[in-house]
Amino acid sequence: MNGAGGPASPVEVAHAAARGTIAAMAMSGMRTLAVDVGLVEQPPPEAILKQKLSRLLRRAPRRRRSAAIELAHWAYGASGGVAFALLPEGVRRRAWAGPIYGLGLWVGFEAGLAPLLGLAQARKPRVAERAALALDHLLYGLVLSEIRRRPQA
Repeated sequence: MNGAGGPASPVEVAHAAARGTIAAMAMSGMRTLAVDVGLVEQPPPEAILKQKLSRLLRRAPRRRRSAAIELAHWAYGASGGVAFALLPEGVRRRAWAGPIYGLGLWVGFEAGLAPLLGLAQARKPRVAERAALALDHLLYGLVLSEIRRRPQA
């Protein structure tokens, strides 16, 4: 964060993109667990690519499709990190900013994107799945906002 309280510098934006990617990677680990224990049927990146962008996904060799889905998720996480970096510094520095931001992304998916795209999961009551996805978005926000205490000047 720049010391003047103004907009994020290009270096800070790049750092936020890296944090967003790392946060998406953390989400992926949490989602793998949620899928394996049966809480999540089809994670959102997979649902979007398989249900709505299957033509694009078919361009990847079959054995590389899971990797393509994961890379798309990480790229989306990076863009979310950049968007977070563009928020006012006074907001970004608040302890609650990252978790609220992550949950806001989840609400946007659940209430907006999933129904707009007509994803199968938007038409089902899935309380446990929605709770698991809310938790992994909370994790995304925690990682994105760097849960360590920032040095004070």
